[in-house]
Amino acid sequence: MTISIAPTQPPQTRSAVAAQARDVVKIYGRGDTAVRALDGASLSIPAGRFTAVMGPSGSGKSTLMHALAGLDTVDAGQVLLGDTDLSRLGERQRTLLRRERIGFVFQSFNLVPTLSAVENIVLPLTLAGRQPDQAWIDELVATLGLADRLRHRPTELSGGQQQRVAVARALAPRPEIVFADEPTGNLDSRAGEALLGFLRHAAHELAQTIVMVTHDPNAAAYADRVVFLADGRVVDDLPEPTVPTILSRMASLDAPALRKKK
Repeated sequence: MTISIAPTQPPQTRSAVAAQARDVVKIYGRGDTAVRALDGASLSIPAGRFTAVMGPSGSGKSTLMHALAGLDTVDAGQVLLGDTDLSRLGERQRTLLRRERIGFVFQSFNLVPTLSAVENIVLPLTLAGRQPDQAWIDELVATLGLADRLRHRPTELSGGQQQRVAVARALAPRPEIVFADEPTGNLDSRAGEALLGFLRHAAHELAQTIVMVTHDPNAAAYADRVVFLADGRVVDDLPEPTVPTILSRMASLDAPALRKKK
């Protein structure tokens, strides 16, 4: 896959910090069955960078992503998108915010089966009543190698092609931040590497903020930074990650000293 999109700069009004969680608590259930999914989690996401979030099953990584993305409310603490406090928004306001300012890439693609690839790509703009920036859409399509598949429906596309459509859809509105939840989980290694390479390119060359939840050290190594969660808290932060350094940090997540770090 050839990367050819010219660099662009984020709007001057955007904050250097794209999103923040401050001492966030999220509890599911009540009484003896209550599960404290987030237990005072704090995290700052820098704008224009690629951040990976990792942790063992049940660590709270997906819950934290859902909170940052406005997909779920929190029980205590504060969640900010730029200067907007999501904790103070109602459901309708959060829905509009997600539509206008956030992009999503999920493992299951979540494409609309009755729409063509190009209709799926521009769907967020259609729902928002906005006209697509055709030059931007054309560049995304060319870079992701989808030019000859635009009229095909999802069932006529390979898994890698469907995920590339999902990425183009997430980037089409030029959102402030894109959240990717295990985006390579249903892809073969070649398609997965191509997708991760594009996400890294989107951060470095297009000034796009990417937050990816993953369990895969090879995927996380594409990021500029890896954040580790355990027991509902952020317990470590690894800049310039490599597969060996990620594996080393993961192996130490069960160490009592590290788990009490924050």
